[in-house]
Amino acid sequence: ERLSYRLDAFDLTMQFHPMDFTQVNADINKAMVNRAVEWLDVQPGERVLDLFCGLGNFTLPLARRGGQVVGVEGDDAMVTRGRENAELNGITNVSFHGADLHGDFTGQSWAKEGFDKILIDPPRSGAEEICKYLTAFNAKRIVYVSCNPATLARDAGAMAQNGYRLVRAGVIDMFPHTTHVESIALFERSSR
Repeated sequence: ERLSYRLDAFDLTMQFHPMDFTQVNADINKAMVNRAVEWLDVQPGERVLDLFCGLGNFTLPLARRGGQVVGVEGDDAMVTRGRENAELNGITNVSFHGADLHGDFTGQSWAKEGFDKILIDPPRSGAEEICKYLTAFNAKRIVYVSCNPATLARDAGAMAQNGYRLVRAGVIDMFPHTTHVESIALFERSSR
């Protein structure tokens, strides 16, 4: 039997293998997912992009809120896990794709139709290289989740240079009694 965790607010069971990346603090993960979904505020009919989606920790809760959600991940095993979790939970308004997210991905088939909203949860090194490509989608909102506040701060500068303004930010103590935190930021497209 596979390991699993629940995201009860979205009626989801998320299965994973012992070597898969998952968040280690289940209660804090639930709070983080809830906040990200609330801040992104997905409406029916909207297209949503989830970059560095892993096994669907944010992708599937976003899909439960409506619209069409596209999850993209560089690890093929995690793409497979995301698809399996979508099937396990009966979610059909989602697709998972494997792609190198460290370069220009705007020409990929999954990117052709554009996106209304984007969630990004990059590795510790951040997403500086891809921030410039996000503007191609002209998304109204972008939620950025980061395990490294320093790279989020750096990337926030890149987001500002590319037409987005920071409207909310917070810290989530995923690892109590350590110096490591998860940070989350909401960017909205500037109206200028």
